Amino acid sequence: MSFYTIYIFDVDGTLTPSRELIDPEFEEFFLDWATLRNVYLITGSDHPKTLEQVGRPITEVVAAVYNCAGNSIWKKGKETYHSDWVIPQTVKRWLRKRLKESPFPLRTGQHIEERTGLVNFSIVGRGAVRSEKKLYIKYDEHSGERHQIAADFNEAFPSLEASVGGETGVDLYPRGRNKSQILDHLGEVGEIFFFGDAIHKKGNDWPLAEAIRNRNNAQDHVYAVRDWWETFQILQSL
Repeated sequence: MSFYTIYIFDVDGTLTPSRELIDPEFEEFFLDWATLRNVYLITGSDHPKTLEQVGRPITEVVAAVYNCAGNSIWKKGKETYHSDWVIPQTVKRWLRKRLKESPFPLRTGQHIEERTGLVNFSIVGRGAVRSEKKLYIKYDEHSGERHQIAADFNEAFPSLEASVGGETGVDLYPRGRNKSQILDHLGEVGEIFFFGDAIHKKGNDWPLAEAIRNRNNAQDHVYAVRDWWETFQILQSL
């Protein structure tokens, strides 16, 4: 029996600049490219944010959009599955304590953002504008704060899981309900091409990359890209 080839793409930092809109030239190319292939999107963001970033035509031409790390699934503009998990109060208290203890001085609001089956935690906050995000990114690169928060969280809450997501946040969800769960939904498939910008330990693309590698299919391909432009260049050569 032969199985079809599929293409899986992260969104932030892979198809678009983080939390920003897709490049118009790349959007036109990708829409045409995806029309002829079995394409899936997998992102930690919710569906309204994905619509904003890549546009409705792309979200509806792909086979499915796995939002909130796969805890909300959309096909052709309709949600077909969502997780009912909500963050426990004990976890909220732990996050508020870490927010209070962080040496980074700037706070912009929306620090604990509850999504479907997932929570995004950000010290600087989702209210940050680009210049404020850049300040935190620079701070985090030197301090390793987000990686430390994720490590401490995973030790404190063994039934839950934390991974670094995007440029300023940490994604939290029940253990195993990370991006790798897309493979459970897809079932038996053939060759897989996966593109992500956070394919590093503690990055939120890492679990899916490892799950694909563990399939032991010599034809699978995992691309750790630096940005959407590198994704664009690779797709033009495929």
